[in-house]
Amino acid sequence: MSFIHYSSKEINCKIVYYGPGLCGKTANIRYIYNNTNPESKGKLVSIATETEHTLFFDFLPIFLGTLNDFKLRFHLYTVPGQIFYEASRKLILKGVDGIIFVADSQVERMDANIESMDNLKRNISEQGLDISHIPLALQYNKRDLPNIISTGEMNKLINPRGVPLYEAVALKGDGVFESLKDVTRQVIAELKKAL
Repeated sequence: MSFIHYSSKEINCKIVYYGPGLCGKTANIRYIYNNTNPESKGKLVSIATETEHTLFFDFLPIFLGTLNDFKLRFHLYTVPGQIFYEASRKLILKGVDGIIFVADSQVERMDANIESMDNLKRNISEQGLDISHIPLALQYNKRDLPNIISTGEMNKLINPRGVPLYEAVALKGDGVFESLKDVTRQVIAELKKAL
């Protein structure tokens, strides 16, 4: 749920990167942070867990401009991938405006992708929301590795809704900004309906 600051004429939106452990969520956030204008971004905050980092930063993306004279500020979050951080995942999803689901394209990681997608749907449902009404894009990451599953097969397993998908190599930046721009456009379309 976007937060509107009328005094500062700013709309704050929350984008969450969701997916299984080690799929590339952190690589996405770091690439975006490192390739965003320093005047347009806040500080990168990292909360370390035993095996992963939950990352957060906010920025004023130059490619979006304003909406009804309000500046748009996007807060980007990653969730910890491991299932034993379930409470953290639920907390980070509170107030979400858009989701980028990062899937690991390696054949041996498909069970983890399916489990994580099912977990996302369950966590969204527990908040009284419907996943089919939340801006969502899928990013099929690690497309540069040798043992990957086809995008068509991945779609059958984790994208039955047919949301936009992006092939990515997050460490190199391939598909990173494209998936972010897609979700931010979807969020803005929802905001326009509400304003």
